[in-house]
Amino acid sequence: MAIFKPFNAIRPADNEKAEKVAALPYDVMNSQEAKEMVKGNPFSFLHIDKAEIDLPDGTDLYSKEVYLKARENLDKLISDGICKQDNKKCFYIYEQIMDGNSQTGIVGCASIDDYINNIIKKHEFTRADKEQDRINHVDYCNANTGPIFLTYRSNNNINTIIDNEKKSNAPVYDFVSEQGVKQKIWVIDNSEVIEKLSSLFNGIDNLYIADGHHRCASAVKVGIKRREENPSYNGAEEFNFFFAVAFPENELKIMDYNRVVKDLNSLSNEEFFSKISEKFECVESTSAEPYKPQEKHTFGMYLDGKWYKLTAKADSFDNTDPVARLDVSILQNNLLEPVLNIGDPRTDKRIDFIGGIRGLKELEKRVNEGMKVAFSMYPTTTSDLMDIADADKIMPPKSTWFEPKLLSGLFIHRLS
Repeated sequence: MAIFKPFNAIRPADNEKAEKVAALPYDVMNSQEAKEMVKGNPFSFLHIDKAEIDLPDGTDLYSKEVYLKARENLDKLISDGICKQDNKKCFYIYEQIMDGNSQTGIVGCASIDDYINNIIKKHEFTRADKEQDRINHVDYCNANTGPIFLTYRSNNNINTIIDNEKKSNAPVYDFVSEQGVKQKIWVIDNSEVIEKLSSLFNGIDNLYIADGHHRCASAVKVGIKRREENPSYNGAEEFNFFFAVAFPENELKIMDYNRVVKDLNSLSNEEFFSKISEKFECVESTSAEPYKPQEKHTFGMYLDGKWYKLTAKADSFDNTDPVARLDVSILQNNLLEPVLNIGDPRTDKRIDFIGGIRGLKELEKRVNEGMKVAFSMYPTTTSDLMDIADADKIMPPKSTWFEPKLLSGLFIHRLS
């Protein structure tokens, strides 16, 4: 059974400050982009999440100076009154509205033991270097600063509480981010409601990491480190928990995560079409618009100024295997690797990945500017994600692109 508990969030003091503090996650931009984004805004949370932007150019991103600067900037945000800590442990409601679609989650703290014991399920591998960066960041800041994006199977009782709270109370924050996404936050400080929500989450078998595997793994490792440093810990200390936003799976939107490849692996067009026809039905699209797949196991392909529809042949993949039946696996196993010699998409420099938020015209642009072929994908579903996590398997790289992104800076969880 899952533990999900309230906490004393450190958060912006008012709506105006929230709008200035809130920032995209640290890992969706590089340092130079972050520098441009914070111009004229000394309160942006990027000063904490990517503190190298306040240090001389060329500073090692993983140096002690960067983490010390992050802590200094965080402490200043609090001491200057831009952010303050709630006196009472609360849950929070976080709603995002993008393109008319709404997703509403509960902000609280999950247990590092639930992660260790696989009650919180994963579907991605993590990289040690990326983990170590966030371990250092959390440890130096003595805080979880970036939200971990969890999901769970929708629960009517939780949904009812959320709906009632939204109808009965005014949000403490209500603004539109620079990305055009409406952000709304409510505080749940009623003890009876808090107790009821905690009990309902305790009745949920599993939580699932939707996004933020590195942040989650790092938070857990800092918690374990703090336990080793405090052998008399009793389990109630804040370092035993990490803050997250938990959304019902039926409200989440996963976008397509598309592929572009630099060349045809020395094949002529005729040879290429001949090889892919072994595993796919291929038909030229008659539309002037890019081909957007409308169902699983279909793909768009852009080559030499034309769009094609590819349909995976029924016997070309194992439909009983939750990983093998993923569209990203079908494309990788039946085309990218055997035909184009893309063995490891994590490291191969001939392939690039384009999030669906950028649109299919971006695929055409990339091909027209020097790449050779592009593939549009049908989005992975939350059911796919849960099936794979339940089977203790791992998704292929670049399988999911969640939108909208959860903003950092709206909540901070102190570890002690």
